[in-house]
Amino acid sequence: MSLIKIPGPGLHAPPAPMTPATMPLTDLAPNRASTIVSLSAAQGEDGSSSLLQRLAELGFMTGETISVLRRGPGGREPIAVQVGDTLFALRHHEASCIQVSAA
Repeated sequence: MSLIKIPGPGLHAPPAPMTPATMPLTDLAPNRASTIVSLSAAQGEDGSSSLLQRLAELGFMTGETISVLRRGPGGREPIAVQVGDTLFALRHHEASCIQVSAA
């Protein structure tokens, strides 16, 4: 006969595996490399599927390394980013669609 341990009062089940924290590309500090986790519509944007498709066609794909090189006047836009060997200038709303790892 084998015993099965069931968590009781004061005992806790093992924690669920943590998923890596993500943030929009707009929050990434300059000159810091990160990895693209996903492309998602920015808050409050409708019909951005064509924008997400265009970003994917340009090479903004999950798993790619990306870094913010610099920001335009006032620190907002355009945002100069590098994916692989290619430089892009993105508008703020385009960059906010790109989720990167925060680690």
